[in-house]
Amino acid sequence: MAIKKACVIGAGVMGSGIAAQIANAGVPVLLLDIVPKEGADRSAIAKGAIEKLLKADPAPLMSKAAAKLITPGNTEDDLDQLADVDWIVEAVIERLDIKQALYQKLEGKRKKGSILSSNTSTIPLATLMQGLPDSIQADFCITHFFNPPRYMRLLEIVGGAKTRPQVISDVSDFGDRMLGKTIVRAKDTPGFVGNRIGVFWMQAAVTAALDLGLTVEEADTIMGRPIGAPKTGLFGLLDLVGLDLMPHVDKSMASLLAPDDAYMKLRRPWPLLEKMIADGYTGRKGKGGFYRLNTAGGAKVKESIDLKTGEYSPSDRARLDSADAAKGGLKALVGHKDKGGQYAWRVLSQLLSYAASLVPEIADDVVAIDQGMKTGYNWKRGPFEMIDQMGAAWFAEKLAAEKMPVPPFLEKAAKAGGFYKTEAGRIQHLKPDGSYTPLTRPDGVLLLSDIKLGTKPIMKNGSASLWDIGDGVACLEFHSKMNALDPDSLGLVKQAVDHVGKKMKALVIHNEAENFSVGANIGLALFAANIAMWPMIDDMIGTGQSAYKAVKFAPFPIVGAPAGMALGGGCEILLHCAAIQAHAETYMGLVEVGVGLIPGWGGCKEMLLRYQPGARDPKGPMPPVAQAFETISLAKVAKSAHEAKEMRFLRQDDAITMNRDRLLYDAKQKALALVAANYQPPAPQELRLPGATGQVALKLAVEGFAQQGKALPHDVTVSGALAEVLTGGKTDITEIVTEDQISKLEKRAFMHLLRTNPTLARMEHMLTTGKPLRN
Repeated sequence: MAIKKACVIGAGVMGSGIAAQIANAGVPVLLLDIVPKEGADRSAIAKGAIEKLLKADPAPLMSKAAAKLITPGNTEDDLDQLADVDWIVEAVIERLDIKQALYQKLEGKRKKGSILSSNTSTIPLATLMQGLPDSIQADFCITHFFNPPRYMRLLEIVGGAKTRPQVISDVSDFGDRMLGKTIVRAKDTPGFVGNRIGVFWMQAAVTAALDLGLTVEEADTIMGRPIGAPKTGLFGLLDLVGLDLMPHVDKSMASLLAPDDAYMKLRRPWPLLEKMIADGYTGRKGKGGFYRLNTAGGAKVKESIDLKTGEYSPSDRARLDSADAAKGGLKALVGHKDKGGQYAWRVLSQLLSYAASLVPEIADDVVAIDQGMKTGYNWKRGPFEMIDQMGAAWFAEKLAAEKMPVPPFLEKAAKAGGFYKTEAGRIQHLKPDGSYTPLTRPDGVLLLSDIKLGTKPIMKNGSASLWDIGDGVACLEFHSKMNALDPDSLGLVKQAVDHVGKKMKALVIHNEAENFSVGANIGLALFAANIAMWPMIDDMIGTGQSAYKAVKFAPFPIVGAPAGMALGGGCEILLHCAAIQAHAETYMGLVEVGVGLIPGWGGCKEMLLRYQPGARDPKGPMPPVAQAFETISLAKVAKSAHEAKEMRFLRQDDAITMNRDRLLYDAKQKALALVAANYQPPAPQELRLPGATGQVALKLAVEGFAQQGKALPHDVTVSGALAEVLTGGKTDITEIVTEDQISKLEKRAFMHLLRTNPTLARMEHMLTTGKPLRN
């Protein structure tokens, strides 16, 4: 059954967030809650939740327009609307009696065969279904989202003994394709997958920090990037999720786990945590937590708590040699002799052996558990990938040498050579019986990382590679640091266009890094400017313009497939593609003014073309110029692919993929569809631009902002250069301006700004601090 309409009951943070993500997928959703005790509006709670969604940052909605797909209501007056709802998600308070009463109330109101699921994270499915009729049990499952639902990719799905297989299939497919989730089929066990291991990790890390006498900063330094966890580390994460949540999670886990479970041995009273919660130090949502901002005296001073005394003092960056050693891998980290290395081993030895003891109890295979931790806790590697990085045999031997238990599954991995191996270009994973089985991707998933296992690139250099992804389609991959674009990147763009034009059908521009591209390598440009190598910079701008022009007018389709940040030059190459298949979490923008420059690789030109009036747009030469000027001068960035359409970085017929794992496949299919439709490149366009009169109008507006203190002196200079480009320079509306003429204006303005000291200061400040300089 296709899910065409949904309902979420419970309009709290999680419930409203789930409703927002369903609306982000373009699916209508009801959002219901109880009738408030006071006030005349019986649906005030759900309506208030939608208002909060529109104001929240980070935004739960990918576009404010998505809020129109959420219909508020209440559980007293609006249950009749469930008659055409395909999926009902319960996200009410974690009380068994309230949940079961709601399920009974829904019978007779919901559509026959509709799916009913709970977002519970603490109550087992078997307990939820006790005493309920088979008609409910057949349609019921657990769908456990992670917070915030838009940004966290994990969706754990748990079926019961009486759950229809079609229920699991339908909700899994919807969660995958429409909501963009990584689906993990978990067993009906405490904490499912993510929290069973994640809560153990936090408990083990806190306990070890206390036992070994580490500071908050030292613990976070090791439990962050060195082990492949987010940089918040341990105590920073606890501050983020809320300290007051931890006792409830611990109590829930303890009530469900067997007395001999390894987690139970980690539990102990922690008076400091109890006192912090009682005093209102519940983390970022309270007065602070393990870290706080002290504003006494006017200045903001970051402080951290002493885990022994409970006193706060200015936070000091931890300096541990073991953290540096971690660059050589986990084995180097846990083998280091300083207290950071000892701490890492104490935590990871317990955590990873615990994970190895849980297969197949919590999930059928290691892949599900690794995926769960990577997408639910944002770990770089799952626990079994961590073990393999150290070496399963080495890890097992070290456990045994320290008289620690070695789980049978780990012993099998040690003998076999690891939990994963690659044969004939395919990944295989170890099963609990000791045999290997191929890792099978879902239909419609194509990963560049998989392709790389079984083939070599068509061509490559230090910044980019070209891969054959089958059916006559090539993939151009950027792989410099943060995918910043340099002469090597641009050179391979031109070579790729030439190669595909001669030997293949189509090209996709895509990579699997966190960000598609953060733009041009400004460090290289700054270095060249500081030694007055102006011809080198001039050549780099010309090369970029030439490469992007080749992309735009290639006689075959080139499809951009971005995810993450696509800024500056990364945005510009996409603007020149025949089509774009964007991941929903694509953040596009032309941000060059932040470093005192303007787009130099065709961004100004392409935005002028994007803003040319359609049937409903204002006519005349100034509206497109004014819109492009506003977008570029304010360095506006679309915070989703849906916003990118609204801002015209994407065309209306460009497509959006919700699940990142499906992005390359979808882009390849789009490219092949364009081939099948006898793709023809666009003809160069001609524009009529306002020239000097337009420049005067734009400069007057900027001067007004300057007089109000909203624009600083160099903002005025940069905006003036941008205005000259967008208005066509020395022209007027009686003359034709070509694309090439605008490109020449871009290059001239770029080179002029680069020779100014304020621009060089902005570039240097961005490189050293990561933040824009206002001057």
